[in-house]
Amino acid sequence: MDTRKRWLLFLLSIAVGLALGLYYGWVVKPVQRIDTSPTSLRQDYKTDFVLMVAEAYTATQDLALARRYLALLGPDLEATVQDAITYAAQVGYSAEDLNRMRMLLQALQAPAPTATGGPP
Repeated sequence: MDTRKRWLLFLLSIAVGLALGLYYGWVVKPVQRIDTSPTSLRQDYKTDFVLMVAEAYTATQDLALARRYLALLGPDLEATVQDAITYAAQVGYSAEDLNRMRMLLQALQAPAPTATGGPP
């Protein structure tokens, strides 16, 4: 077999393999997208999420917004942030990042301000 026929057979084999692979991946067994909740995230992703919320809270001081975002990770906001701080400390997050998360935890633990009525 001459060189030209070998190259043609090689390229044809590659094309057929690619076509079969695409057919299998797109038609026979396509990816199934399943909506999952953020509560199913691994702890490292939850920690990153908490850090992002803490950074946003540091910039805006909007505790209500931080609470709404943290509620995506579960109902116990303080425990979620505490778990994130513990994990972050174990894996070596920076002191600045740990401090931001601690400030967010303190804000969550602070008693809610009471609304005062106007003059009687």
